[in-house]
Amino acid sequence: MTGRVEVLATERAAALASAPFTYGPPGGFAGTSRPGFHVLSRSLVMEGASLEACAEVVLGWGVQTGVGIGVRASSPRVEPGVVADLRLGVGPLALVAPVRVVDVVDEPGRRGFAYGTLVGHPEIGEESFVLSVGPDGRVVFTVAATSRPGSRAARVGGPVTRGLQAWMAGRYLRACLAAAR
Repeated sequence: MTGRVEVLATERAAALASAPFTYGPPGGFAGTSRPGFHVLSRSLVMEGASLEACAEVVLGWGVQTGVGIGVRASSPRVEPGVVADLRLGVGPLALVAPVRVVDVVDEPGRRGFAYGTLVGHPEIGEESFVLSVGPDGRVVFTVAATSRPGSRAARVGGPVTRGLQAWMAGRYLRACLAAAR
């Protein structure tokens, strides 16, 4: 279900590593209410999948590649500071969304990460992908975002853009479950 992660060219990785975020101080932003930003949070129980199996998918960009997003990253594994170009579509019409990992969660019963948007991303904000083990022992995967339109197309899209973001969050959840089983 998941595709492969390509290596980001050295020059591009350096440019993204030094690029400013498109919003205020990074970290702890995804899923929190901020003036002028839309908050999205979707969760799904990962029935029949372990935390370890799900974490392998999430921390290896498998959620993104699992929904058909091309990933060119400075590392095939998610780590703080890793940069990536997320690509939806092909050829010159493809949408390229540059991001930088701002947080990695590695705690007992919790795994995941968050990335922040860089210049050129159609949205402004952060998105997180966090797995947690509930009191009943089941793994829950939550995709959360706090964002606002960053490109003209995203601004013009308005509610349609937010609907697409919610649809993609649902696809991310199902891709993790399918790949982790």
